[in-house]
Amino acid sequence: MATKLSSSLLRSAVCRPSPSLRQTPAWLSSPDLRVSRASYSTEAPPSPLYAKIREDLKGAMRAKDTNRLTVLRSVMAATLNASKTDKPIKTDVQLVDLLRKMARKSQDAVAEFKAAGREDLIEKEEIQQRIIEEYTAKSSVKEVSKEEIEELITKVAKELLASGTTDAKALKGAVMARVMGKELKEAAVAVEKKEITQMIGEISQKLAESS
Repeated sequence: MATKLSSSLLRSAVCRPSPSLRQTPAWLSSPDLRVSRASYSTEAPPSPLYAKIREDLKGAMRAKDTNRLTVLRSVMAATLNASKTDKPIKTDVQLVDLLRKMARKSQDAVAEFKAAGREDLIEKEEIQQRIIEEYTAKSSVKEVSKEEIEELITKVAKELLASGTTDAKALKGAVMARVMGKELKEAAVAVEKKEITQMIGEISQKLAESS
């Protein structure tokens, strides 16, 4: 009958996809999606020290080195947590700073264990402390000592005093901005930042009063 479709025409209509269906959806070919894909393949490589820590973790697992495993897992966990904040650890300087903080906490723990007479915990903590120091020593990062920081603060304060900043409060603010915001911004320091702030205040006050 004329009203019936031929079998070949029917098969063609059923099997041949519409031109619109063969086109790539717009959301798949959008520039935003292409940029997003590219961003996953262009991540910066880990810092040299972090790469070594990650590799040594595998060796520690094979050797069943419990103390080294504890230290390296703690470092990687802290790095992962930092990556979720606005201060991720991306450089060896930042990583050494983290290791130094861990070492100071370990020293505090040893002091507490000694006071409590826990020799078993002291030995374990000291071993882990040496492991931390081993990695800071292997890094190419030079640590700025407390004495060097004091010299830097004094130098900056004197320069600012010579330029006319004589008010103690203003001097402290100016020294803080330069020392913490520039000179030590990317440095691995031997003391806590709050101690540096205290040093800046004391040195600035002393120099302002004697000028």
